[in-house]
Amino acid sequence: MLSLVENTSLPRTAAFFDLDKTVIAKSSTLTFGKSFYRGGLMNRRAVLRTAYSQFIFLIGRADHEQIERMRTYLSALCRGWDVEQVKEIVAETLHAIIDPIIYDEAASLIERHHLAGRDVVIVSTSGAEVVEPIGELLGADRVVATRMVVAEGRYTGEVEYYAYGPAKAEAIAELAESEGYDLSRCYAYSDSATDLPMLEAVGHPHAVNPDRALRREATAREWPVLTFSRPVRLRQRLPELSMPSGPVLAAAALGAAAATAGLVWYASRRRA
Repeated sequence: MLSLVENTSLPRTAAFFDLDKTVIAKSSTLTFGKSFYRGGLMNRRAVLRTAYSQFIFLIGRADHEQIERMRTYLSALCRGWDVEQVKEIVAETLHAIIDPIIYDEAASLIERHHLAGRDVVIVSTSGAEVVEPIGELLGADRVVATRMVVAEGRYTGEVEYYAYGPAKAEAIAELAESEGYDLSRCYAYSDSATDLPMLEAVGHPHAVNPDRALRREATAREWPVLTFSRPVRLRQRLPELSMPSGPVLAAAALGAAAATAGLVWYASRRRA
């Protein structure tokens, strides 16, 4: 059970949240396809392929091999994209794309953890420049996310840091070391069996909208299983919060390119 009061005499604690299908209702990495098409970065065939990947992600049918093939394809697709152009596209569309798909239940849970005195950390395979503005909206204290390589103002199609699977657990362990978190008293939330290492790293793991593999594991280990089903516009839910400024929104571009370029395989989180 989530304690509403943190004992300040004990070591610090945190709540670690996966992002896609845990905090937001869709894949943050797949929602920008139409925007890139309108900006001339993708052709119609690429947009349709991205839309299909979003569909597979939502219904949970993608397997690891399918997503690896898609990742390779999209990594090649974004190679050479101009970073500044991508920044402009994402700055114009991030609000419309992300704001309406925050789960109300997740936002409430984040608030409760903060009230209990815990840090909130978003740990996502999506690109850092997309995840960081979302984390700011949610009031997250820290973000761990994938980073793409940029050379001479353009994407190389290579991944600098891949926040996926065991790498998430390693990042959490590093944060625990640097921030003084007692992982045995920390919380973690995810929808995917690929995040088992992250869930196993803490004393209070939770499965949120779990895929079948994670549901089996959660049942076997008697972990709580949560259902989030109410997307809500964050500004409407928390009117005192404002969207990031233009420069902050523009910064999200790198992550969006990373998402379309190399992170579609994140849909494998929904594998059977």
